[in-house]
Amino acid sequence: MTEPFTPDYHTGTPLPDWQGASAPSRATMQGRFCRLEPTSLDHVPDLSATFQSGDAATDWLYLGYGPFATEREVAAWVSKVCLGEDPLFFTIVDPAAEQAVGVASYLNIHAAMGSIEVGHIHFSPAIQRSRIATEAMYLMMAHAFDQGFRRYEWKCDSLNQRSRRAAQRFGFSYEGIFRQHLITKGRNRDTAWYAMIDAEWPALKAAYQTWLSDSNFQADGTQRQSLADLTGPVLVARG
Repeated sequence: MTEPFTPDYHTGTPLPDWQGASAPSRATMQGRFCRLEPTSLDHVPDLSATFQSGDAATDWLYLGYGPFATEREVAAWVSKVCLGEDPLFFTIVDPAAEQAVGVASYLNIHAAMGSIEVGHIHFSPAIQRSRIATEAMYLMMAHAFDQGFRRYEWKCDSLNQRSRRAAQRFGFSYEGIFRQHLITKGRNRDTAWYAMIDAEWPALKAAYQTWLSDSNFQADGTQRQSLADLTGPVLVARG
């Protein structure tokens, strides 16, 4: 008797209990070294000063907006871009000075698929590679995974080497280049894709907690272990 034909299909891992993620909350996130507040027009004066403190030639080179010459321009940008639900912007506040020192946002939020991106990141030069900036990134990714997201993305212009190095330092694995993905300020943009997934989060969470701990810093503020050394073993690909 001839056996019935059964196609040899290959499919992904079944997710019978998947119910989707919850949308990220528009609520303040409090850490030891920084506070993330939903961006509002109240932040405009501090953000204007922060945006003026860097190098306009490089800070805004790969973004679709900026630089901003005046506080009024910052207010217009905040009103147009930063007050919605996707992207969902947060202002990074230094609690020691009670001053806004940067912004970051969630975007491309697909709760049903469990995918979310972090972007629109701008740090004051004073906090770059500091515990304030690093904890801000940690708080955002922790909230995303706590909400049930499976995938946390980072995308940038493929020519933006500073952003690509930062992505891998923060624990995002390289996934490839989307060629001719966007047109930014009249120029072609190939986009480099990075991501971390929920299965990697426990190890990355431990890496962040180790790096942020007081024991990781000497009396002069020098770090004993770099974040890149701690997150590096979790990366599945570099690029």
